[in-house]
Amino acid sequence: MKKTIIGALVCAAALTANAQSGTNSPYSQFGLGVLSDRSQGFNRGMNGLGLGLRFSNQVNTLNPASYSAVDSLTMIFDAGLSGQVTNFKEVKDDGTYKKINANNSDFEYVVGSFRLMPKLGFSFGILPFTNIGYNYSRVGEVSKDSEGQPTSKSTETHSGSGGIHEAFVGAGWNFYKGLSVGANIGYLWGSYDKSVTVENSDGYVNSVMRTYSAIVRSYNMDFGVQWEHRWSKNDVTVVGLTYGLGHSLNSDPELVTVIRNPQTGVASYDTIRVADGLHMPSSLGLGVSWTHKNSLTVGLDYTLQKWGNCDIPELNAVTGEYDKVGGLLKDRHKLTLGTQWVPNPMSRKFLKRVNYRFGVSYNTPYVKVNGKDGPKEYSVSAGFGIPIVNAWNNRSMLNISAQWVRASAKDLITENTFRINIGLTFNERWFMKWKVE
Repeated sequence: MKKTIIGALVCAAALTANAQSGTNSPYSQFGLGVLSDRSQGFNRGMNGLGLGLRFSNQVNTLNPASYSAVDSLTMIFDAGLSGQVTNFKEVKDDGTYKKINANNSDFEYVVGSFRLMPKLGFSFGILPFTNIGYNYSRVGEVSKDSEGQPTSKSTETHSGSGGIHEAFVGAGWNFYKGLSVGANIGYLWGSYDKSVTVENSDGYVNSVMRTYSAIVRSYNMDFGVQWEHRWSKNDVTVVGLTYGLGHSLNSDPELVTVIRNPQTGVASYDTIRVADGLHMPSSLGLGVSWTHKNSLTVGLDYTLQKWGNCDIPELNAVTGEYDKVGGLLKDRHKLTLGTQWVPNPMSRKFLKRVNYRFGVSYNTPYVKVNGKDGPKEYSVSAGFGIPIVNAWNNRSMLNISAQWVRASAKDLITENTFRINIGLTFNERWFMKWKVE
């Protein structure tokens, strides 16, 4: 069984490293792309709640202080994937709507955790950070004849792909009664390629192709604190704090412009590189949860990412300069409310041991689109944690959740996404000492 789990972990890591984009959103062309949900299967049923959660049978990477709660007898592996359908709706010039659907699937994360020593838990894994994936075009009239009919058209095509992942190790230490601290240290890697191509139908006007690219190779660090207080035999409150370190991503974004004469086929090339052009924002998080009789858990999270302090490369269409510009990103606020209910964790009846979950969230945008605020996000999720009973154990769990996300802003494209998340948590008693009589 151990070999099977380790093999699955290695395969999952390889899949994550080579995963294709899990989005078709045109908003992923701005900033560093669409920010990924870095939670695990059990969190996603509560719409990403986690800063104030402490569970002994799940890996909660949202607050590394929670690692100190891991069961001393077990080795936990957790891997997850998702599939989604997104409906894009755009208002046309005549007031009618244009709609289109897109499907995506993605292997998202793999994490593990175990107890290093009394009161000290350890974790490791691979998580997504951003996602980029889009392809669309628009056609415009360049010239008309005497009767007002178009004689030539210009086609502008936008496409992009890429994203950033993180491999991390972390530890959480319960150093004083109910007080725990923790930290994650990670390695960020990834790249993106975004292109804009303009071609004219008459065959006389030069075509222009601009390719924006960057490679990210950097570190990442975030810290967490949790305070657990038992008010009575049946009631426990956990307060969690997190801080993410802002820093350079050690990347020099590049713009390559190719101008091609359609008649001669001769092309000219121009390359501009921006030194140290991408940065990670600092972040703050506060979460609180209340658990009653180890059955009902209710929590509230608030996070702030200081993207407004980060410049990002932008092309000046007037001067042709490509350099870091401020004011294109803005601080991102996220509020999440979630709950989990287990009717009776110790019951022999299957349905009473199922974890029932629900959550809602609200996110402000972190990017600006054509000088306006990008889309706000409203989301709701519901899910189940299904205990797995087999010949080896009855502690593993299949986490399944459904999520609906609406991203919208005035005069911009509206996105409605329906997503299915599946996570499998292997919880094996590797460290139990067996006695032979």
